[in-house]
Amino acid sequence: MNSVASHKFSARTQLSAVLLAGTMLATPSMAQEVAPPPVPAPTVPAPAPEAVPAATTIQSITVTGNQRLEAQTILSYLRLRVGQQYDRAVLDQALKDLAATELFKDFQITDNNGALTIQVAENPVINRVILEGNKRLKEDKIRPEIKMAPRQIYTRSKVRADVARIIELYKRQGRFAATVEPKMVSLDQNRVDVVFEINEGPKSKVRQINIIGNEKFSDGDLKDEMATKETGLLTILSSNTSYDPDRLAYDQQKLRLFYLTNGYADFRVISAVAELTSNKQDFIITYVVEEGERYKFGDVDVQSEIRDFQPEMLKKLLPMKTGDWYDAKLVEDTVESLSETAGLFGYAFADINPEFRRNPDDRTMAITFNVGESPRTYVERIDVNGNTLTHDKVVRREFRLNEGDAFNSFGVKRTESRINSLGYFQENLEIERKEGSAPDRIILETNVEEKPTGELSLSAGFSSIENFLLQASIRQRNFRGLGQQLQASVNYSSYSKSIELGFTEPYLFDRNISIGGSVYRRDLNSFNFIDNDRRTTFEQVTTGAQVNVGVPLTEYMSFFGRYSINFDDVTLDKGIYYFGDECDPLVAGRYLCDAIGSRTTSLLGYTLAYDDRDNRLRPTRGQSLSLSQDFAGLGGSVKYVRTRLAGSKHFNLGSRFILNISAEGGYIYPFGGRPTPTSDKVRLTDRFFLGEPQMRGFDIRGVGPRVIRYAATYDPLNPVIDTSNDNRGQIDDALGGRAYYQGRIELDIPLGTGAKELGLRPSIFLDVGSVWSVKRPTLTTLADFRDPADGFTKFLCRNASTGQSQFATETTTTTDGVTTGTGDYTTCPAGFSSLAPFEERFFGDTWMPRVAIGAGVNWNSPFGPFRIDFAYALRKEEGDDTKRFSFNVGTQF
Repeated sequence: MNSVASHKFSARTQLSAVLLAGTMLATPSMAQEVAPPPVPAPTVPAPAPEAVPAATTIQSITVTGNQRLEAQTILSYLRLRVGQQYDRAVLDQALKDLAATELFKDFQITDNNGALTIQVAENPVINRVILEGNKRLKEDKIRPEIKMAPRQIYTRSKVRADVARIIELYKRQGRFAATVEPKMVSLDQNRVDVVFEINEGPKSKVRQINIIGNEKFSDGDLKDEMATKETGLLTILSSNTSYDPDRLAYDQQKLRLFYLTNGYADFRVISAVAELTSNKQDFIITYVVEEGERYKFGDVDVQSEIRDFQPEMLKKLLPMKTGDWYDAKLVEDTVESLSETAGLFGYAFADINPEFRRNPDDRTMAITFNVGESPRTYVERIDVNGNTLTHDKVVRREFRLNEGDAFNSFGVKRTESRINSLGYFQENLEIERKEGSAPDRIILETNVEEKPTGELSLSAGFSSIENFLLQASIRQRNFRGLGQQLQASVNYSSYSKSIELGFTEPYLFDRNISIGGSVYRRDLNSFNFIDNDRRTTFEQVTTGAQVNVGVPLTEYMSFFGRYSINFDDVTLDKGIYYFGDECDPLVAGRYLCDAIGSRTTSLLGYTLAYDDRDNRLRPTRGQSLSLSQDFAGLGGSVKYVRTRLAGSKHFNLGSRFILNISAEGGYIYPFGGRPTPTSDKVRLTDRFFLGEPQMRGFDIRGVGPRVIRYAATYDPLNPVIDTSNDNRGQIDDALGGRAYYQGRIELDIPLGTGAKELGLRPSIFLDVGSVWSVKRPTLTTLADFRDPADGFTKFLCRNASTGQSQFATETTTTTDGVTTGTGDYTTCPAGFSSLAPFEERFFGDTWMPRVAIGAGVNWNSPFGPFRIDFAYALRKEEGDDTKRFSFNVGTQF
């Protein structure tokens, strides 16, 4: 008797056919999904009852259709062996085993009276995995999360898992309407391309937040406490308007903390439900709350089992008093404060346990802070992890504790501040405390995340005034990972050129002594405008070098010494400003004539600085104070003492509001006589100047003493000086002063999470300051152009070769042989050129303050740090130059 039993399972796929029935959808209500239509599991058709005898012996087993897999490998997955007895149940199990391998898209077993033939069609090999339609989520974010990859065996279970994973990634971004449709493209040699067609859909926003059960606080008050925000114009920059289940749980904790902080100890959130709208684009979140009664503090006590802690002394330091409204945040802060206090005595793992006794009758909450017994702790080991560029010693030398020292919480906090002040690692770095090998041992673990410490600034351009412009500067604050600072800068244009190189070693020979130096050459031109033409006034060429050294005196106080030598040469264009071989004050002004000449400045100085800010780069609390003096006269031709005093204080006002109050001032006391009888004892190039960027709201050198030369409208009988502010013919020269002061009040304003992620940090400010104290220069007036004979204002004529000067004569006309005067006194003899009449006026030499208010924003943009300010001068003096808008930009690497 010959009988054939055939069992077959098939899952063939055609070219570009849909691989899975339906699409994977994400339509949650409280983190629930609408699953795709189920893919039928492989089914094994039941054989005909007469197909297989009750018991038959396997005579042979043949495998056909396999290409990559060996026959023995396929048989190893089955329980069929030649010579064994089999029946229908055994063949059913064999088919199930083949399906479980997920290696085959089609297979069947044929029985010919004990001769079994296993015919298989292998699953294809993946050639490529292609993502289409993903714009908001880039491939580098998706590919690490999916399991399928080229040269792997294609299986439908892997496809389902990868579809679910991709949708989960989009849900994390708030795109709950995202769909993924997998497709397969058949290729030759049993290969396939797997294509995930992604429809990202819109970002699911929180349209509305409803709160039910609140009576003591308004909906607006409670919504302000939540991290999740409703979609609107005021939250357009915030990323917290998207729905996030984790944020939903966080908001419940924020609500609970808010009520507990305000005395409602029985508050609870009964339910929180997020419902997706029918268009799958918005969520509506509803909270049901129960506020309960408001409590006050009852008896507050401290019990200590640590001998160094005196309960009565600690009780006096507690911030809460009996009768105050209960505040859970205050209790938490007190526990932290007691822990820090215990840390000062070396008890790193002090157990501070607040014991609450609630009295619902009089609605009071009595608290006893129990300080459990714990051993004094010592530092067993200090670990530094995560630094790939920065050497370990750069981090370790900032530690205020060493291995083997008694633990001290103040030393840990100070170490955190010093490491944060380096600016090499992530912001707000914290040192973790871990238990050591014994109860009295502690491990301090510092996990750092390095960030760019190089700064690069490049700019180039062309203007009608400067012609070609090129500015480049580079600074590396962590050179070679050793904390060294290397910097170089180059500036070039038709009117200014400079180059500077500098290097600083913060720890000389691994000792806490810094040393550095720089060399530089600066060719700077001062200028003004006549009409629309830029005209150079004086040129200053400075070549010099400086060395500096710094040593710490205490933890917060340091001393810095420096020495510099400069060779300056100030010149004027002889073709314009000279009369013969002498500087012409009628053309240049006496103040410029006094500035010219060569000189050598030998400068010895020091700075005594105190600084206990929590972060020197971006402080939130603390103060700094410095006194600096420079003595010029240790050789050289310039002699003076320059003194500066500066201080600042930062206040953390809470809620990330930071207030900064700063002030500084200085004075130059000259030695020796004046360069010329009419000049100030302090040369023009050594004086203090004030303006942008030190004082916003005013232009560069826009504050303080200055001389403005006004052109005259010529009329022999009635000369008029044009003092209009829009007259570009005016010549404005800032003179600076011996003394100055400047103050600033600035408030950093926190923004939402979205703006914070963009790196925006806005602030409002008030700047005040002044610079004054300079000898009044000798000025040129219209009287210098009056002809003593007739008193009329006339043009002055000058012979450039001989230096001879005389007043212009009246221009005449001849008509019919009759010569008459025109009343225009502008005719110069042959070889003479005329100088138009003008008048110089002196302004601004007063200590009276200039005041400006404004707002600005720092932006860590993709191309570097960017600062923009808008300021308005509330108070100014006549002659000051104001400016409302300013910005600067650079980049990091």
